[in-house]
Formats: sequence, C-alpha cells, structure tokens
Amino acid sequence: MDVFLLLVLLMSCRIQAVRTQMKLFPETLTVLQGEEARFTCTTSNTQWTIMVWLLNGAAVLTISKTHGLLPSINTNVTAEKSSTSKGDSWQFVLKSTERDNQGQVTCDLQGIDRKTASLFVQEKGSVKVSGKDRLAFKGQSVMFECQAIGWFPKPTLQWQVNDKEVSQSEYNISCEEFGKSLFTVTSNLSMTAAKSSHVDCLASVSALPTPLKSSVRLTVVAEVVQEEDDCTAPLAVTASLSVLLLLLLLLLCICIVLCYRQRRQAKSSPQEAIWSLMLCPLAACLYTVRAKSRCVYQRKTPRRSEEVPEFKYCDARQFLQLSRLTSVCMV
Repeated sequence: MDVFLLLVLLMSCRIQAVRTQMKLFPETLTVLQGEEARFTCTTSNTQWTIMVWLLNGAAVLTISKTHGLLPSINTNVTAEKSSTSKGDSWQFVLKSTERDNQGQVTCDLQGIDRKTASLFVQEKGSVKVSGKDRLAFKGQSVMFECQAIGWFPKPTLQWQVNDKEVSQSEYNISCEEFGKSLFTVTSNLSMTAAKSSHVDCLASVSALPTPLKSSVRLTVVAEVVQEEDDCTAPLAVTASLSVLLLLLLLLLCICIVLCYRQRRQAKSSPQEAIWSLMLCPLAACLYTVRAKSRCVYQRKTPRRSEEVPEFKYCDARQFLQLSRLTSVCMV
C-alpha cells in the first residue's frame, strides 16, 4: 500500500514537471478586426515530436520537430520559429483576424501537454457629431448629439469641451444592437453657452490605441460684440474729428467765395467795402490788409496813387479805420 502511494506521488510530480516545461503566451489577447494576432508556444521538453495549433477546437496548423511547418489549407495562418536558449519556441500567426476567430487558441504538444489562451476580436465603427458649427447667444442652452455607429463590443463614449472631460451627469447615453452584434450608441449633451469652445465627442474600445473623435465649434455671439465694442471709442473719435475738419473746410470755402464776390462788387468807396465785409470776418481781414497796402495817405490834396492804380485816394479817417481793422485782424 505504501509503495502504491509512493508511485502515485512520483507520477504526479513528473506530470507537474512536464507541465512546467510548456508555456503559451499571451494568455489573453484583444485585437481589432483585420489586425494580426500572435501567440507563442515554448517548451523545454525535448521529447515532443508534433505541435498542433487549434482555433476554437479546430486544428488549423501542424508543426513537426523534424520537418518544421507542414502545409496548411488555411492561408490566413502561419507559424514562425523563435530562437530561445531554453528549448523550442514557435509563434502562431493569425494574419487577418475576423469576428469568427474570437475564442480559444490552443497549443497542443501531442502526447505531452496542451495550453489554451483567449482571443478577443473587436470592431471599430465611426463617430459623428450631428450638424455643423454652432452660433449661440451668451447664456443660451445649446444641444449637441453624437452617434457612434457599427462598433463591437459596445463602445465607450464621452464628451470633451476645450479638451476637458465633461461629467457624465451632464449627458445621456442610449444603445441599440444591429445585425452581426454591432452596436450604435447615441448621446446628447446640453450645455450653457458661456464662451466660444471646441466640443469633442470621443468613442473607443479597449483594442483601439486612440479614441476616434468628432469635433464642432461653438461660437458665443456676446464675445464678437464685445470685441467690436473695443473699437467703438476710437472709431467715434475719428468720425468726430473728420466731421469737424469737414465743417472747417466748408466754412473756409464759404469765406473765400464771399471774399471773392465782395472784391468784384466793390466800387468807389473803400468805406462801403469795409462795412459790407464786416459780415465775413475772415474775408474782411484779407481785404483790409490788401487795401491798406494799396491806400496812400494824403493830408490835403487828393491825387491818384502811384503805388496802386486801382485806388484813387483815401483820406486820413478812412486810412485810420483800415489801420485799426487790420490791427484787429492781425491779433
């Protein structure tokens, strides 16, 4: 009886030792549909002769220790021998994964041991925020809708505003399943327009390195108005100055026209010209300065002026009035 127990114990230890000489990794692998899947089977047991790879229980590839990789009717699978110092190592390669390939991948060392790993195949769909860029008044409530279509399994969907994640309490999510277990997820985000922002909707599954993203731009009208208000003051000042300059120019033109007409209408008496030109101060100044230069002072006997033929003479009283008016204009 003791001998039998000893034999059972020795056999158990041997089996355990054989099991520890075989490894299959990774134990779990998740890939996107269409990507490559690789599993490696290693053994330090030199007694093996045939290695069989099974996908969901069906043999798809056979490897001979003597002859290497044997021909297979399945062109989507192959194997590559890996160099290792601890024994033999073969890498099973599934070139382009399909949803049907999801399941168990088994490495079977005929007559020695077998190991099984799990393969998960996910499918990437699309994501889109409905509509185009939005325009809203400050304080207005804005609704955004996002759809992630054709995913497996159900994708994770989230919102970001200006690259900051939005709390899940601020949007809802609904999910529907179609066709070959493909999922469509719809989400609605309601937010108050506070400032212009970038709104992003992101969808992903675990095998996807970077989430797919769809973005729209929210422009808050109040910000545009405020930017225009910043330019209102300089524009108002410029407009006022322009109007003032136009008025001054118009006044100057009127004065010049009146002066010109008065010169043509002036007849015999410089005194009459003086009183009429007092209606136009600027023209009067121009006229009196010119008249003074042409009026020759005569104490008694009037005679024709030799300096300015246009004026016959002017007496002392007229000359004094012209002088006083000229001095006022000069001031």
